[in-house]
Amino acid sequence: MFGKGKLTLLGVQHVLAMYAGAVIVPLLIGGALHFSPAQMTYLVSIDIFMCGVATCLQLFVNRFFGIGLPVILGCAVQAIAPIILIGQSMSISAIYGAIIVSGLFVFLIAPFFSMIVRFFPPVVTGSVVTVIGLTLIPVAINNLAGGEGAKDFGSPYNLALGFGTLLLIILIFKFGKGFLRAIAVLIGLLAGSIVDAFTRGISLSAVSEATWLHLPTPFYFGMPSFHASAIITMILISLVSMVESTGVYFALSDITGQKLKANDLTKGYRSEGLAIILGGIFNTFPYTAYSQNVGLVQLSGVKTKK
Repeated sequence: MFGKGKLTLLGVQHVLAMYAGAVIVPLLIGGALHFSPAQMTYLVSIDIFMCGVATCLQLFVNRFFGIGLPVILGCAVQAIAPIILIGQSMSISAIYGAIIVSGLFVFLIAPFFSMIVRFFPPVVTGSVVTVIGLTLIPVAINNLAGGEGAKDFGSPYNLALGFGTLLLIILIFKFGKGFLRAIAVLIGLLAGSIVDAFTRGISLSAVSEATWLHLPTPFYFGMPSFHASAIITMILISLVSMVESTGVYFALSDITGQKLKANDLTKGYRSEGLAIILGGIFNTFPYTAYSQNVGLVQLSGVKTKK
């Protein structure tokens, strides 16, 4: 349907849609646990890299893995507070030990969880999808006002820029046609960023000081340790993430017209579990399907994974 250049732009649009949610997790956790600048740089880099790996596990379908829907995986924001608590009360190694075990748990229960989910009536899955959308509203308003900790939070400038960007996206989606309509979000993001760069300026010092290449390093923060309380906590968080992912899967199923079977859900959960295990090994965090990208699939009208 689209050439390689247009497909690249559509992919960039998805990355930008999930980027803020994905990056805020390592930034908040690393800040709370007093990571050094070098550690923070690695944490953010490996986070983005592993988001790509986790997403690929869902897209490349085989007998054992991949749900085959245009789903994007990123770090689960619901894991932030428990991870900080584990890190402060125990150790960094306890965090990653618990993450690895929780990923193994998700991997193993995938077939059983998919059988249970089959019996959920549409009103239940519809409610989950609705709640997922509603939970994004406070996050969106917070970012629109300037973002967490901003000195000018809620200023007229921030609100004008945010609502102006939103209005531009709506107008392009309403009156644009074809590919222009499909990249309405990308155009809005770029236009808003350009306006902000000219009016307030954007500092790129952190980008210029960072190294060009960060290689994934297994157990960057040391070998994991295993504590029962930390493991149970992360397993509970993983179950919450599975429920959230279920809502995303069913929403995408409705949007794309692709009917999900129990085996499809099993492969989706199994991919999520493997992604969590890899996250623990490479010292990032648990993964879940991102609901903001579901809205982008609907908005852009591009409903295939290719």
